[in-house]
Amino acid sequence: MHCPKLTGLLSICRKAGKMAMGFDPMLEALAGRKASGVITTEDISPKTYKEVCFHCGKNRIPVCPVPLTQAEIGAATGRNSAVIAILDKGFFDRIQTLCAQETQQ
Repeated sequence: MHCPKLTGLLSICRKAGKMAMGFDPMLEALAGRKASGVITTEDISPKTYKEVCFHCGKNRIPVCPVPLTQAEIGAATGRNSAVIAILDKGFFDRIQTLCAQETQQ
């Protein structure tokens, strides 16, 4: 699914240095209490999604599945990743809003 506002926001977030891309960097962000939320792609493996939910639940961090694939994330940010920790509350809140709008359409 093509979501130009969401991909644009993710690109800005990456340039601002407010994301940790990948499973291990996400765990480090959770351990350091830096993550405001975690986003996952629609093509993430069920096992990885289960692990993400477990670690985020343990740290009381919300998980937001986004309607994008790893390739679309890669095109927007320069790096393919199924799991991304967002390190800024404002960015994460806006991502959640855009995802909610996409699911309503």
